[in-house]
Amino acid sequence: MVRSRRPDGVWIGKAGSSVAAEREEERGVRAPARAHGRRTADGAARGRRKPPGAPRAARKSALLGCVALLLAGCASMSMPDNGEVKDVAQSPRAEGDSEVRVYGVPPQDGAQPTNIVRSFLDATTSDEADFRTAVQYLAKSAKRTWRPFQVTHVLQERPKPEPDIQPDREDADGYTVTLSGSQVATVDANHAYTPQEKPYRQTIHLIKEDGQWRIDRLPNGLVLGQSDFQRIYHSVNKFYFASYKSESREPKAGRNVLVADPVYLRQRIEPITASVKALLSGPANWLKPVTSSAFPPGTRLATRDLSLDDSNALRVRLSRQAVSSGKSQCKRMAAQLFLTVQDMTRASKISEVELQDADGEPLCALTQDQADRDFTPSRHAVHSANEYFIDGDHKVVTMPDSATEPTPVRGPLGTGKTPLRSVAISRTEDTAAGVSSDGRALYVAAMEDEAERGDPLLTSTDSAKGGEGGLTAPSWDGLGDLWIADRDAHGSRLLRMREGKGAPEEVAVPGLGKRRIKAIRVAADGIRIAMLVEDKGRTTLQLGRVERGGTYGHPVLSVQELRPIAPQLEDVVAASWAGGSRLVVVGRESGGVQQMQFMETDGSASNAQTLPGVNGVKSVAASEDETRPLIADATEGIVRLPPDANWKTVAKEGSAPVYPG
Repeated sequence: MVRSRRPDGVWIGKAGSSVAAEREEERGVRAPARAHGRRTADGAARGRRKPPGAPRAARKSALLGCVALLLAGCASMSMPDNGEVKDVAQSPRAEGDSEVRVYGVPPQDGAQPTNIVRSFLDATTSDEADFRTAVQYLAKSAKRTWRPFQVTHVLQERPKPEPDIQPDREDADGYTVTLSGSQVATVDANHAYTPQEKPYRQTIHLIKEDGQWRIDRLPNGLVLGQSDFQRIYHSVNKFYFASYKSESREPKAGRNVLVADPVYLRQRIEPITASVKALLSGPANWLKPVTSSAFPPGTRLATRDLSLDDSNALRVRLSRQAVSSGKSQCKRMAAQLFLTVQDMTRASKISEVELQDADGEPLCALTQDQADRDFTPSRHAVHSANEYFIDGDHKVVTMPDSATEPTPVRGPLGTGKTPLRSVAISRTEDTAAGVSSDGRALYVAAMEDEAERGDPLLTSTDSAKGGEGGLTAPSWDGLGDLWIADRDAHGSRLLRMREGKGAPEEVAVPGLGKRRIKAIRVAADGIRIAMLVEDKGRTTLQLGRVERGGTYGHPVLSVQELRPIAPQLEDVVAASWAGGSRLVVVGRESGGVQQMQFMETDGSASNAQTLPGVNGVKSVAASEDETRPLIADATEGIVRLPPDANWKTVAKEGSAPVYPG
């Protein structure tokens, strides 16, 4: 048996050997190999994850005496607890490979029903594409009917199998086991994640088949604890084109605006192929009404497995549906593929995507430079080195990273003559919109030396002065339109002003009910909007999609299907877009302290880095260019968090920090 010691001191066996160290997580003890339905190929304990920045484990080691051990059949399973650490060769690893790979272990003869269920659950967490080992725990009838990908239930902890108090009365030879736990989310057949907190309870029935207990009735799908889910699945953005419908003829409504649609895919099972198949299946149901795909309906892969070649290019053969597409449409298909696969293979820059017909004949190609120039979503957001906030003298100021002092912006809102409580800078950085300190008036002015403030573009209907009523902070979308909410004692109205100068148009929010809008942030694509919504003293973060109905001359806008982004947070203070499908959120859990974290638009926790704490955050701003620092209004003043650093105070007095948008 070939074995070596990793740099962190854990002894490992060569991938594919018989070494298996199985940790019984529920009982807190280490069990013998092959005891409960899964084993790790390198002998690591079940569920062990590589800490950030740790060196990769070596896969091979040449040790004296290995031949004798191999001839003896590796009978000894003991692991040495000391010894010299030696450098060993590392074999090339496929895309999506990981240090720890988990494989199922077949059922043991004579295993009792509860152990069969426990081992079956273990086997479903294996890195096998078709669950071939897990299926061995099923009776013949269940093998034909079980659909593992129909739904995935994510529980706080691994499900607990317990014998049912009431045995199955219809079958004297049967045995019923109950699975219970606390569910936090589900992932549907289209890979879409949905937060869903509720108790989980399902039953599994077993019968004796050829003298062995086997499962004959069970729910479709998988049930996983959070730790297993996080190890097995990886959040990936698919990309689809924004569909503006009634406003699609507007010059500002770009035809090539791409929208991120996050899904969860198994990260070790043909990850590139899986991401392309997920892309071809179309957008998630929630995003479908406001996006479209350039791929003709029915388009499928015409090859079995995809991978990058030596030059990091991807060649994709497609079915006949894609062959008749014109060159322009082909480029759009390639752009969707390029960005989706690039998101999956974040560690490797893709040089080119080439689409081919089923026989391998080229249809079109898209290089990295072309994708960045014509299709990258962040090109619709401003890559600005500037952040903005309102200083202690009521001036709107800007402060590039290289500056040590803020500078007032050009135009009337940089003079301090109009006290403001919030501000928004257009994504072209030529126009500022500010709400007066009493929340009653919205001013929009050019950021030019000779510009004048003029009269309010909008006046709140709220008769109360000060407080949290009146107008929210404004927000610009990537189409150049300005959004704001007006709040009074009777509720909230969401409004849009075309190009920041048109008459306010009310936007219906059917799912809002009597809840009150406290803040809004519109995404660069203009078809997603994040809203802080207050209901009975609790403030939650909701995401809605902007639908554009009506006609070209008389468009009718509405925000549909509000859904929670951070349901675990009892009170959300602030939120800002921080990427194509990511927001930075400030809030607290019930009975907890304030925290700042990244969240995905599907409501799952982002795999981005953990953010260091900062005291008393009132507002936060992030750029949709993910390389830009965060800025916040905190107890220490206006603070900035550069990448890979800690919070630094940039101004002791100030409020309302923002990026363009």
